[in-house]
Amino acid sequence: MSVAKNFLEIKGLKKEYVAGNPILKGVDFTIDAPGIIAIIGPSGTGKSTLLRCINRLIDPSQGQIIFDNADVCQANGKQLRQLRRHVGMVFQEYNLVERLTVIENVLTGRLGYMSSWQAWRRNYSQQDINTAFELLEAVGLEAHANKRADSLSGGQRQRVGIARAVMQDPHIILADEPTSSLDPKTAVEIMELLERFATEKKIPALVNMHDVKLAQRFAQRIIGMSNGYVVYDGAPEGITDEHLKQIYGGESWLD
Repeated sequence: MSVAKNFLEIKGLKKEYVAGNPILKGVDFTIDAPGIIAIIGPSGTGKSTLLRCINRLIDPSQGQIIFDNADVCQANGKQLRQLRRHVGMVFQEYNLVERLTVIENVLTGRLGYMSSWQAWRRNYSQQDINTAFELLEAVGLEAHANKRADSLSGGQRQRVGIARAVMQDPHIILADEPTSSLDPKTAVEIMELLERFATEKKIPALVNMHDVKLAQRFAQRIIGMSNGYVVYDGAPEGITDEHLKQIYGGESWLD
């Protein structure tokens, strides 16, 4: 029986950078529905490490990550490249190629589908070019297509990052603190874009974030992490002050 393309299952995931001092201590969850899934928790609890393990930007120490009918932890070479094609990444610090234009940055989302020779020559198809312009229009940046990426504001850069991720035709989007460097209005606009694409593409978007209220506003599901473990996994309306104290510790910061 084939598994839905947006299926992700994480089993017993552990990661330690220093032997005997794990960051992730045994993470388990399954994602089998589209929409925003927010991961909340204090700095240092392993949220970014988790996303980077899913895309194998770093290697897990133990466990399984099942995505597109394959264990990402065991994938290498061609199989890993094929899996990564369908994992759209949105980074806190944007990770754009500053000297390239906005449209060229969006088009880099197709490099995983091209041969080394095509990629080196930036030999994009007309269909890809058309799609890139459509995505720029969707994120409100069509007028900036030929500007260098380093001329944009933070919010504009994050919109380019989202368009680039969607350009991959992803089966899942991973967004690592995509709103932390942005003002509150722009943060809402970025979450609206992620929600829109997750809905239109019928894929999950796994979003690391610190803003609990923003998570409750946009997420269909919240995963709360603390000290390398998942301590809450459920509906946004189900999270209580007790849960938040367990996730973040203390209570003086609560309203």
